[in-house]
Amino acid sequence: MRNAASDDLETLCGFAAQLAHELTPMRGGALWAAQESLIEPLGEAFTNLLASEDSRIIIGLLEGAPMGFGVAVLRRLNDGTLLGDITEIWVEPEARAVGLGELILVSLTEFCVERGCIGIDARALPGHRQTKNFFEEQGFTARMLTMHRSL
Repeated sequence: MRNAASDDLETLCGFAAQLAHELTPMRGGALWAAQESLIEPLGEAFTNLLASEDSRIIIGLLEGAPMGFGVAVLRRLNDGTLLGDITEIWVEPEARAVGLGELILVSLTEFCVERGCIGIDARALPGHRQTKNFFEEQGFTARMLTMHRSL
């Protein structure tokens, strides 16, 4: 694992595009893409995240090669406390189930702990059992369900 740098922009943009390609067709994915995914141009979005002291981007390495990434953003709550928000986490399909996602999440969690966060949020699309299980295995529990009605 390592912190991302500006030299990683092309890799990060590729990973984010693959994440969007994977999630958009799923239930809730189109709205996720429209509301919560990184805004184009991706290079600019990642440049802004890299420049912010309130975010951290981790590159997951497998045998020295970038195989995934994760993004944590700090959110100031109404009472002044900080909440960590895992906005993106994705690992190449062939590198899943070997612990890379867990290591990315550990690095992002360490960032949130170091900054004094009271907790960490992350999202999983409804029906994306693999992601839900991943977060539950790492100690996450649901704290709120968002209900939606398409018009």
